[in-house]
Amino acid sequence: MNNRNKKIIRTSIVGISVNVVLVIFKMIVGLLANSISIVLDAVNNLSDVLSSVITIVGTKLSSKAPDKKHPYGHGRIEYLTAVAISLIALLAGAVSLKESVIKIFYPEETSYSTAALIVVAAAVAAKLFIGKYVKGVGIKLNSQSLIASGTDAFSDAILSFGTFVTALVGMIWSVNLEGIMGAIISVFIIKAGIEILTDTLNSIIGVRFDSEITENLKSKINSFDEVKGTYDLTLHSYGPENIIGTAHIEVDDNTTAREIHKLSRKISAEVFFEFGIILTVGIYASNDSAEFKELKSTVENVVSKYPGILQMHGFYTEDNIKYAMFDLVVDFDSDSEEIRQAVMKDLNEVCPDYIFDIIIDSDYSD
Repeated sequence: MNNRNKKIIRTSIVGISVNVVLVIFKMIVGLLANSISIVLDAVNNLSDVLSSVITIVGTKLSSKAPDKKHPYGHGRIEYLTAVAISLIALLAGAVSLKESVIKIFYPEETSYSTAALIVVAAAVAAKLFIGKYVKGVGIKLNSQSLIASGTDAFSDAILSFGTFVTALVGMIWSVNLEGIMGAIISVFIIKAGIEILTDTLNSIIGVRFDSEITENLKSKINSFDEVKGTYDLTLHSYGPENIIGTAHIEVDDNTTAREIHKLSRKISAEVFFEFGIILTVGIYASNDSAEFKELKSTVENVVSKYPGILQMHGFYTEDNIKYAMFDLVVDFDSDSEEIRQAVMKDLNEVCPDYIFDIIIDSDYSD
């Protein structure tokens, strides 16, 4: 974690350095040429500097150790920094859009030079480089703030290229496209801000984990010889590098408590080592008697009639009292209680001697 935070801070400092240089040169060129598009480009880079500073502060705060009030740590502060970055982008976009619209209706004479074109062209190259670098590090470190900054830098490169074209057209043909280009830049800034805000708010609310992660995790757990299946996997993110989860495994009902203890500890240890996930393991018991298999097959036939049911698991019987229990995973588009009652009614008709206990599970992971 400390190494990750250092890399995020180091990458942000590189971004700040490049953007500060761009702000200085673009602002000088923009003011000398009386170019609103170049000045707004400089302001956009200035907002990038502020975003990188916020990223550094957020990384420092999110790396604080867990305490009594925040036992899961402070990792979600990184999401708040991404929200702040998006709000800065939205504000910068709104202000620049207003100024650009004014320039469309009330254009002013501009005076471009070869030096101005060189500065803007260099800015395009610099933003492409910094965008690729920052986003690449962000993906590697799973840092939403860095990914957002890198994506924004790519957008900046496109906008800077547009500014270059505007300056070139104005220099060669004396056609003033300043206001129009400024408005286009503003719309791109606002769009980027909305996308960053939407992605970050989804992370704060809680979204389904990538199916590749959940499938790999289940495959790992199922690789243990004693495990007959893995179910009820739930994962909670308390920051990009702090994931806590639970899962139920199915084992033979004659497995001893000592064996279960050793197995669950081994699974938790290997999952943490390979995935960095803190996993708590629960148990489903399974037996292989002929009566058990026949009853389970009957129940599966009933359950299969309902397309809203995604999975049945945790099936277990107490034969001496004719009692059977199992869980059903129901998709979010179906009425789970209505399905439970319908399945119960069907089972009571085909197996009147048994008492059925059905628990409804949500589709938390693929």
